[in-house]
Formats: sequence, C-alpha cells, structure tokens
Amino acid sequence: MVYHSSFKDEDCSTEACGCPILPLRSHIRGPAPQANAGQIDIIDEAINFFRANVLFRKFEVRSAADKLLIYLTLYINMALKRIEACKIEAEGIKVIISLGLEKFPIPGEPGFPLGGLFSLPQSKKEADLFRNYLKQVREETSGRLMGRVYRPNGTPNKWWLAFAKKKFMNIMLPF
Repeated sequence: MVYHSSFKDEDCSTEACGCPILPLRSHIRGPAPQANAGQIDIIDEAINFFRANVLFRKFEVRSAADKLLIYLTLYINMALKRIEACKIEAEGIKVIISLGLEKFPIPGEPGFPLGGLFSLPQSKKEADLFRNYLKQVREETSGRLMGRVYRPNGTPNKWWLAFAKKKFMNIMLPF
C-alpha cells in the first residue's frame, strides 16, 4: 500500500499549477508559509515515506498534497542517483548543492516529468510562484536528505543509497 500525504486539500489556501503551497519548517527564503517548529511538513513526509513509496509503480492521487509528495519522491530519487558516486560527505554536499541550484522545468516546459499531474500555469505570476516554491522545497529537501544519506562519521549510508537504483512509477529522470 502506498503512503499518502496527511495534508488534506483544506489545509492550504494557496495553490499554483494545482499544487498546494504548504507550510514548511525552513530557513530558506521562499513563498512557503512558515510551519510550527514541532509540526511535520511535506518534506518530512516525503523523506520518511520515500523508501516505501519508491517501490510502487502506481500512485493513486487522493489529495493535491499527494502531487507534491510524488514530485518530492522523484526529486529524492534523482538526488540519490547523483550522490551515489560520492564516497565522502563533502563531495555529496557539493553535488546536492549544485542539484538544488540547477534550473528545472515546470509544467508546460519541455522536460517536466509529471506533465499530466500538474496543471499549466495560468499566468506568469503563477509560474513564478510555482517555480520559487519548488526551488525552496528542493533546497530544503536536499539539506534534510544529507542527514539521512550520510552517517555522522561522513560515510555513506548504504541502506539509503541502495534505493538510488529504483524507478518510481517507471519514470526515467534525466540526471
């Protein structure tokens, strides 16, 4: 059984491209509202559910937050593929920072892997909001993922990197 997001459609008042702008516990500037300190956010859910969800080929979308969970699962998969070759944490940090700063496509642009899942932006303002939100989410996810992928002594955690070889929903990502 696939793990779905605990966030419901009524938890969010703002949307962009059919994706809710959910609160985040983040120190990175962006359009996301600030979540409470002890509250679990969508990034926590994506990282916690990743190893189980990546094994599935189908994912039934039950809420708009599930769309973001799918996007983050694909992003984590791509990040793990890039980190896989790095033997020490310092190399992994360089790779993951560069991944977070890369330009990425949004719905309606060539190369966006989930075209049918998200709606096209209706205006430039909505496109900018969505791009900035995904940028903030990607950067925050990268930072939190490093704590899981590398042990305190700086060596890779093979129990996480083993999932870099998996394809989520049979989607091949460019990396």
